[in-house]
Amino acid sequence: MAIEKMKMPQLGESVTEGTISNWLVKPGDHVEKYDPIAEVMTDKVNAEVPSSFTGTIKELLIEEGETVPVGELICSIEIETEGTGTDTEDKPETAPVKVENQEGKGTPSEAKPRFSPAVLRLSEEHNIDLKTLTGTGAGGRITRKDVLNAVENGVSRKISAEPETKAEASAPKEQERETAQRKETIQTAANDTIIPVTGVRKAIAKNMTRTKQEIPHAWTMVEADVTGLVSARDALKKAFKEGEGYNLTYFAFFVKAVAQALKEFPEMNSMWDGDRIIHKKDINLSIAVATDDALYVPVIKHADEKTIKGIAREIHELAGKVRSGKLSVNDMQGGTFTVNNTGSFGSIQSMGIINYPQAAILQVESIVKRPVVMEGNMIAIRDMVNLCLSIDHRMLDGLVAGRFLARIKEILEGTSEKTVSIY
Repeated sequence: MAIEKMKMPQLGESVTEGTISNWLVKPGDHVEKYDPIAEVMTDKVNAEVPSSFTGTIKELLIEEGETVPVGELICSIEIETEGTGTDTEDKPETAPVKVENQEGKGTPSEAKPRFSPAVLRLSEEHNIDLKTLTGTGAGGRITRKDVLNAVENGVSRKISAEPETKAEASAPKEQERETAQRKETIQTAANDTIIPVTGVRKAIAKNMTRTKQEIPHAWTMVEADVTGLVSARDALKKAFKEGEGYNLTYFAFFVKAVAQALKEFPEMNSMWDGDRIIHKKDINLSIAVATDDALYVPVIKHADEKTIKGIAREIHELAGKVRSGKLSVNDMQGGTFTVNNTGSFGSIQSMGIINYPQAAILQVESIVKRPVVMEGNMIAIRDMVNLCLSIDHRMLDGLVAGRFLARIKEILEGTSEKTVSIY
């Protein structure tokens, strides 16, 4: 026998950590290679993690609800090795699994309790002595909740190896002081509802904070007259639904226009990579799909090569996967530019937060009827839409952003029953 250890996998571009929302196995269970063993949540996707080996689950190293970085150990699996010669002589089947304890020394699993990386980090941040805590997790394992309870109760502090200076002894750490200030600022009443920030919402919050801190956002907007597009779609939608089985949405026309404009303005289809800017050749459009408690951005691959019909089908299929919880890691990867249909809930103007590390995001607002001054100073009722563009000002300037938006406006305003082709 041999022990193999599984790590938290990379579940999408720019994903750095994941939360084990549910273990699908327990110690002693036999699994085949590629069998799902856990459900993991990130800021981009909910996914099942497959086993990398065939064998027996030896130990689950992470508690449900814990968030760990990509590459951290999450479980160990006992596998059968081929042959019996040198392998069994060098490493008996009954040999205890070695792990790295807090001091980094290999220790048999039976000798000392083991802690997940998340628990170790939390205890170090708050100077908690894990040896003094009683675990409430499986098999007496100490969980993040146990550490947080210790922090809240102000017990089990480690004794520093070196005496503190007078200044250190008299002043709390900056992080603890800020935490205390937050607790004092927000008062709760008996009828308040307190919702812990966990899972997807916690991951979204972290990613959005990083994006706003790192990317200097700039914003611009144009309005487009889409009266012809509305007429064309209305004329086609009934027959399309009967023939294809899914709706021909306005959003499909906008996504197609963006894909076409990106071919002409490749600077917009870029990513920031430290000391270089990467212009992506493939045009893979991320589309924002909301659920009651989260926002996902699945990707339409090679959108510039698809017809409006094909884009409408992918929008329908991806939205269905999001709402049924069947979105895969592959569905979320490779996005180069994001289009957000904020108009679906009545918005007429908004500023989107860029989907890191992309260069821009376009918000398609609600189509509304408005009186518009036409040629000859005539006033007519037209279908108008605002297109709101947020850009990363490290990569893009107002000139190229303005030209890009003007081109999308031109494509949309040129769409009519006479010119449209959805196949």
